[in-house]
Amino acid sequence: MKKILFNISVLAAIAFVFSACHPMNKTYEAIGPVPTPSGTPQTFSITLATSDYAYLPTSNYAKTTLSFKTKDDAAASIPVILAAKYPNYANKSSANVTYNFSPVTIKLADSVFANVAYTLTDDDYLLLPNNKYTDFSASQILKWLPYKYPDASPNQLALLTFNYYESGVQSVQTQSFLFLNGIWVKIYTISQAQYQSVGKGGTFNDFSSSDAANLPNYFNTFLKADPAVTALAKVGDVQYVSYKYFGSGVTSQRVLPLTFNGTNWITTSTTATLTFALTSGTWIADNTVNYTLTSADYTYIATQTTTGTADSRSDLGKYGDFTITGNGSSVWSDADVQAAIIALLKHLYPAAAVNQKFVMTYKAYNGATVTLVKTFQYNGTTFVQI
Repeated sequence: MKKILFNISVLAAIAFVFSACHPMNKTYEAIGPVPTPSGTPQTFSITLATSDYAYLPTSNYAKTTLSFKTKDDAAASIPVILAAKYPNYANKSSANVTYNFSPVTIKLADSVFANVAYTLTDDDYLLLPNNKYTDFSASQILKWLPYKYPDASPNQLALLTFNYYESGVQSVQTQSFLFLNGIWVKIYTISQAQYQSVGKGGTFNDFSSSDAANLPNYFNTFLKADPAVTALAKVGDVQYVSYKYFGSGVTSQRVLPLTFNGTNWITTSTTATLTFALTSGTWIADNTVNYTLTSADYTYIATQTTTGTADSRSDLGKYGDFTITGNGSSVWSDADVQAAIIALLKHLYPAAAVNQKFVMTYKAYNGATVTLVKTFQYNGTTFVQI
């Protein structure tokens, strides 16, 4: 009898030890939040650890680099990690994932300024088939480059001064072009005014070795202040910045790639965050765009669209907000505001994904300036308010 009681006591003690230790807790802690027994969707945030990248297949470069080069790469790869870490989570679960983000590290050869700087002659314009004029539009100069440089080398740089024609106006411009991945692309060129803004203007308009450490900060400031860049900037976008540099007695034209992390244009690694939702058993990146209209956007609507009335567009261009109160011809109806923002979306996001959402924040005037929000979704053909 004592032996039976002893065995029962031992079994009870063992059970107590196991229940007190909760050995599965460490397992659950390792994989993250534990779903409730009823399968309630979970909402949580994680920062990918070194061990998390190990879930990726060997064919994925991030498995060894422990970082992603683009937002699209992160959006395609992180669901693999989430599926492995949270295999039994309920649909409609949501995860905010912070990951390592590495900017482009392409090494571009520095070019001697005299070898890449070129001013087009009258005969050069005639190299483009069927062109009869001594000026080029933005598209024509890109079509002309293969005729001028038929044997271009990878990452070859061309700094061209030419007559530029746009909207009935001809001007002389200097622009940089890079032969990247088999095609010529226009890249960002530091202007005379930008050199002057950091004390590098004057006769030469160039940087030197004393500026090297400051160049990423200078260029980040220039890019963020340029409406043509900020209007279209998306996480992971790359701007190749062409600039003049003097060092060791040689004047060269250099190119520095900078990557947009959502806030700044950077050259060093940082972190970024994406939201993923579990839909039909698959983790999918939320590609919703949250966008606040800039002064350049109001100008675009006022001068480049036919939405609203002539008076309302003029008022918008003058004040930088939609007048939505009153009875005059300067007042924007809600339908007109909707049409104006759709026109802007078509301009800003010509490659929008089907079902992608855009949360647009804009300024309106109803006796006082207020901030309003409209949400749109691309249906594969156009943008519709939802």
